[in-house]
Amino acid sequence: MADQPQQQQVQLRIDESKMSTTYSNIIRTSTTGDELILDFGINLPVQGPDNQPARQFSVGSRVVMNWAAAKRHAISLGQVIRQYEERNGEIQIQPPAQQQQQGDGPQLAD
Repeated sequence: MADQPQQQQVQLRIDESKMSTTYSNIIRTSTTGDELILDFGINLPVQGPDNQPARQFSVGSRVVMNWAAAKRHAISLGQVIRQYEERNGEIQIQPPAQQQQQGDGPQLAD
């Protein structure tokens, strides 16, 4: 039987002294060959030309990460969503047309 290398425990210290918290109800994604760019913001109803309802995407935060970090984040997010749904039931996502009728804007996911 081959010897298994022992896993070393590393203590992780989290510094939240420069952290800020913002709310986001929409995300826009952009990509390059090396990076994923995530713009988090608020989808706001505004009055457009001729008093027609319109939407404004107000970007509050931008996160840029490499593809390996993006994959780790996607796996982690999938795990916490699955855990949430196991405890609370499936999260319902409405089609964009229904969201607009109810006052929520479409998700930007390009």
